[in-house]
Amino acid sequence: MNTKILHTDVQDFIIKKSDNQTDINTIILSKSPFEGITSQELAQQILGRRKAKTKLPAWYSKKGIYYPPTLNLEQTSSEITALYKSLLVQGDTLIDLTGGFGIDDYYFSKKIGTVIHCELNNELSTIAAHNFGILDSKNIDTKQGDGLTILENQNSVDWIYIDPSRRNDQKGKVFFLEDCIPNVPVHLASFFGKTNQILIKTSPLLDIHSGCKVLRNIKEIHVVAVQNEVKELLWILDKNLNNDDIRIHTINILKEKSQEFSFMRNQEPNESLSLGMPKKYLYEPNSAILKSGGFLSISKAYKLEKLHAHSHLYTSDSFIDFPGRSFEIITTYPYQKKTIASLGINKANITTRNFPETVAVLRKKLKIKDGGDVYLFFTTNSANKKIVLHCQKINPKVTN
Repeated sequence: MNTKILHTDVQDFIIKKSDNQTDINTIILSKSPFEGITSQELAQQILGRRKAKTKLPAWYSKKGIYYPPTLNLEQTSSEITALYKSLLVQGDTLIDLTGGFGIDDYYFSKKIGTVIHCELNNELSTIAAHNFGILDSKNIDTKQGDGLTILENQNSVDWIYIDPSRRNDQKGKVFFLEDCIPNVPVHLASFFGKTNQILIKTSPLLDIHSGCKVLRNIKEIHVVAVQNEVKELLWILDKNLNNDDIRIHTINILKEKSQEFSFMRNQEPNESLSLGMPKKYLYEPNSAILKSGGFLSISKAYKLEKLHAHSHLYTSDSFIDFPGRSFEIITTYPYQKKTIASLGINKANITTRNFPETVAVLRKKLKIKDGGDVYLFFTTNSANKKIVLHCQKINPKVTN
């Protein structure tokens, strides 16, 4: 960590160049105006601050924040998801075995008496400690070193938090928990020797079924999406759990509100399948629900019929406030190129669900550009017929 970057004149330069969108290549190729600071170091700080503007606004608004390399920023939680995680914990002590840039720990510190931030990389540990000071977070104890070793020398804690690295030196980028570093399933017994509660953050690409096979004492799984993009899976493990009932909670955090839906994983396969032909309204679950696999549970909860067992589109005669996108069905057509061409639609938003052709292929075949107010759903109905639903999107604030 180059402390010269924290000098007032350097900080003013970084803020100015990041705010006026100066071409970063110009910075890199130009001679640094500051002694003891390279152009590459200036570029790193400018890029970091630009990244923080939307992802980490609290950091962006503070003068004197030191930004790590871009890769570390890309891997860290956003403020939105870090705040959500903080709502899941409470108590006196939490140890973060893979502290990184420290976004999660900053928010944990608002709910927990003492947060222990462990980070193997000395540079990143120093940066995090500095930034915690700038942010006036006085109850975060930063420790440089291997989180597993630090945990061994630690008394019992209320929570262990871990975000396993998905970059393995031998296997490259990985997604299975057993391949991540550290290998959480292998260390679970030692973890439960120090705490009763564990919170694990994993990639949104991790298969939930695979995670359930290698973890134990799972109490809850949280599927967290922001603006309908799944960002992370959160696993809450409880040492004292006496049953296999896993609650899956989905949340899609939007600008105007959050869409939430919960169900019991073990009950999902036992829910009855209710199928029906397209009615007046069409519903598409948000990405968090689609990731969760609660396709029958959502149908039961909202008293909706599915168009097909594998289409994951739902329909009703009366409009309901649904956690996803809602549409009014204007017309239903059989999937025939001549029929679609006769509609004269040259611009539309196209979605495929349980359909053999991709959006790109359909656009090329039907000569339909992207955008506009028309929504076309290419899917399969309960009679296994390929159909096209011509729809109009319903504003989420409209309830009639």
